[in-house]
Amino acid sequence: SVKLDQDDTNNWLKLQSLRPTDPYLGPFVTGVGAFPDRRVQRGSTPPGLPWLGHTELLAGSPCESPSKPAEGVKTAQFTDTEVQDILTRITGLDLNKVFQPAKQELKPPKYKLLTDAQLEEAVRKAEVQAESLLKMPPVLPERKPIDDVLSEDKMLEGMDTAKYVFTDITYNIPHRERFIVVREPSGTLRKASWEERDRIIQVYFPKEGRKLTAPPIFKEENLKGAFGQNRHEEVLKHCLVQFEPDSAEFKRVHALTYEDIEKFGKYDTLRSTRFFGGLVWHLVTSRRIDGLITDMLQRELFEDAVRLVRLFNLVHPQSDCALQAHSQHANGTDLLKIYADCESQKAGFIRLALQAYEQMTAVSSA
Repeated sequence: SVKLDQDDTNNWLKLQSLRPTDPYLGPFVTGVGAFPDRRVQRGSTPPGLPWLGHTELLAGSPCESPSKPAEGVKTAQFTDTEVQDILTRITGLDLNKVFQPAKQELKPPKYKLLTDAQLEEAVRKAEVQAESLLKMPPVLPERKPIDDVLSEDKMLEGMDTAKYVFTDITYNIPHRERFIVVREPSGTLRKASWEERDRIIQVYFPKEGRKLTAPPIFKEENLKGAFGQNRHEEVLKHCLVQFEPDSAEFKRVHALTYEDIEKFGKYDTLRSTRFFGGLVWHLVTSRRIDGLITDMLQRELFEDAVRLVRLFNLVHPQSDCALQAHSQHANGTDLLKIYADCESQKAGFIRLALQAYEQMTAVSSA
């Protein structure tokens, strides 16, 4: 046994707040602690934590890189084929969720009698249609502001109090290449800003469902209310229609939605939707996948958890986890343990969930 220092005491106090019936960990808070660099004698129980009972602290030695990070290593991008394949597999395909009933005018139901072969064909077609409905929205860098001034005509200053917008409305021109300029009351002639372009293009080339001004739901105080009702998917659907994928508002709404899901562990609200891949990418790029890994292990989605760590290593190829996994040719359980040792801020949670999963697997295969 070893003497517990102040950091150990703090960790024990954090674990004390999690009982075996805690909804986040469920049955996983039994028999395992969360100290990566120390071991406590089996059977010992720190004061004030009798419910831990049979306790052992796992996760061995500190993680050290086997070699120095190589220079010029390519970082995976969202559009890469391998990244898209991993995100698609992690998203899942739940036909009941993809084709869940939508609010619409009530009509008499239609019934069809099908043979087994016809039913299999109908399911196959539904799966193909579902895959197209689950196509992920693009993840683009935020567009740069437009502040090009074309001319300063002082002779026009004060001739009017309103701005004049001049737009090329030729039909065969892509909207991104469409020439739109604004004449200010001061006489300045400049290119239209992105917000002005979006509004003017909507006037001449209306997009179904898009409003000239953003609906009130996208205000932060209203978003909190929608998130409290678990309407994350609905918010993202409206956002996809209202804003361009590289606009500041699009990225703001998505970031707030993802942060709320991460904060409260509501990952399943977006699973089997076209937005789950974006959530995963957001968490991977910000190096915060601990909660999602634990959630996957709790739901017995072991392969998804392994794919998630593999994606993390692709996005962060110079991380200790990626270097260790590469040197050891790790996969499966070993890959998850390497991530817990090297990168995780909640290694104890992941090891608890992994141990519980291994125990359930052993019981089911016995």
